[in-house]
Amino acid sequence: MTAIAIFLGNKAVVATSRDDFCASCHIHPHSTQSWKLSTHHDNTHGIYVHCVDCHLPPHGEGYLTEKVRTGLRDLYGKVFKDPESFNWEEKSQIEYARNHTFEASCKHCHQNNYPLGLTAEGREAHLYYEKQEGKLHCINCHITVGHYDPDRMHAQNIDFGSAEEAPREIYTEPGKIEGFKNFTEYVPGSSVSFEMVAIPGGTFHMGSPENEPFRNEDEGPMVEVEISPFFISRIEVSWEEYLAFFKQTGTLVKTTDTYVNPDQQDVDAISGPTPPYGAPDQGWGRGNLPAITMTPHAAGVYCQWLSEITGKTYRLPTEAEWEYAARGGTPTPYFFEGDPRRFVKKGIRNKLFGVDTTGINRYINYAENSRARTADPDRVQENPFGLINMLGNVAEFCSDWYAADTYSQYSGGIQKDPTGPASGEEHVIRGGSYREDAANVRSASRDFTRTEQWMNTDPQIPKSVWWYSDCFHVGFRVVCESNDSFINE
Repeated sequence: MTAIAIFLGNKAVVATSRDDFCASCHIHPHSTQSWKLSTHHDNTHGIYVHCVDCHLPPHGEGYLTEKVRTGLRDLYGKVFKDPESFNWEEKSQIEYARNHTFEASCKHCHQNNYPLGLTAEGREAHLYYEKQEGKLHCINCHITVGHYDPDRMHAQNIDFGSAEEAPREIYTEPGKIEGFKNFTEYVPGSSVSFEMVAIPGGTFHMGSPENEPFRNEDEGPMVEVEISPFFISRIEVSWEEYLAFFKQTGTLVKTTDTYVNPDQQDVDAISGPTPPYGAPDQGWGRGNLPAITMTPHAAGVYCQWLSEITGKTYRLPTEAEWEYAARGGTPTPYFFEGDPRRFVKKGIRNKLFGVDTTGINRYINYAENSRARTADPDRVQENPFGLINMLGNVAEFCSDWYAADTYSQYSGGIQKDPTGPASGEEHVIRGGSYREDAANVRSASRDFTRTEQWMNTDPQIPKSVWWYSDCFHVGFRVVCESNDSFINE
C-alpha cells in the first residue's frame, strides 16, 4: 500500500506541475502569454523553462511544501477572487515578483555565471552581483527572462530621448516675469513650456501636532516659520521638460574617460546626464507624467541648466518652502478635509466596510487609487495655492539635508527661511507617492533618499551619478527665486 501511495502521489505531483495545469488555475492568463514570448520559451536552444522551474524551489529544498502553499493560494484566487480587483502592474514589479521566484531555482539551472559568449559588461555585472552578498535577486536584472515585457530593458539605453517629435513651435526666448504673479516659462531651443505659480510670503507652523494620526517623531516639535515670496512649478517636472534638458546637455558617446555629445548645445559647458541603464519611465509613458529615477545631483544640474537658459534663478525648494506650498494655508493633515484614519486599510471598521476614498481620491494619486504607477496631473484637483500633486504621485526632492532632529535644532523664535542642516548624507524628500498609503501622504510627513539601496541593481562601475536603478517613486519640482522688484510691481 505504501508503494502504491508513493506511486500515485508522484503521479499527482507530476500532473499538477505541467504548464497547462498551472494555466488552468491562474486567474491572470497574460502570464502564460508573456511567458511564451520570453527567452525562457522562445529561444535559439529550443528549451522550455516551465512554470514550476522558477516559481517553486528545486526538489529537496522545500519543493512539496511550497507547491501545496502556492496551489492552495491560486485555487482560492480562482474560486473567490475577481480578476479585475488585482493590481497586475504592482504584482509585476520586482518588489513583489522576487517573493514568487526562487533564486535557488535560477542557480539550479544557471550554474555558471560566466558562460562562453558573455560580454565584458555581462562579466562585470555578474561579478558585481556576487559581491552583493545576498542583496540582489537574479530578477533584479533579469525580470523579463520569464515573462516578456517590451517596456523593460537591461542594457545601457543609448537611444533614450532620441525619438523624433511632431513639429511644434520652437521657443527662442524664455518667459517673462511681469510682477509677482503666475507666469509661463518657455525653454529656449525647445517646444517646452510650463506654469510657475506665485506663492505669497507668510508664516506657518511647520511639522505636525503630537495628536495627529500617524505622526512620526521626525515631524516635531512644531516650528513657527516665516517664508519669503517665491515661485514654484504648478506640477512636478515632467518627462517632456526633463528630456529637453537631456537633449540639450546629455552625453551620449563614450570616449576613453568621458561622455561626449557631438550635437550638444554649449550651455556654458553644463554637462548633462549620461544614458540611463534600462527604461527610466518604466514603460508608463512620458509626456506630462512626472520624470522619475533621477538623482538629487541630476535634479540640481537640471536647475542649473534651467537658470542658465532662462536668465532666472531656479533651484530645488527648501523643505520649509515645500511644506508651506503644500499646505496652502491649512494647518490640517491634508490641505482638504479628512481624517487620515479613515483613508487607510487599518482598524476593524476599515477592514469590514472599506476605506473612505470619497474625498482623498480627488486630490491625491496614492496606493489606493494609483494602480501602482504615476498619473497625469490632470487626474487630480489643485490645492489652495493652485498646485497639483503636492501630495502623492511622486515624492519630491528638497534641497535640505535630512536629519531626524532637524526641527529640534531650530531655536530663537520664528525661523526665517530655514534651509535645514549644514551637512548630511541623504536629502529630504516630501509628499509621499503613488505607492504610499494615506498615512504617508500627509502634508507634514517626511522621508529621505536612500542612495545605496536605490543603486543596488546598477551594475555599472562606477555607478551613475545621474540615475537611480531602484527608485521609481521620486521626482521633483522647481522653485524660481523672487525679488523685491517682482513683489512691488
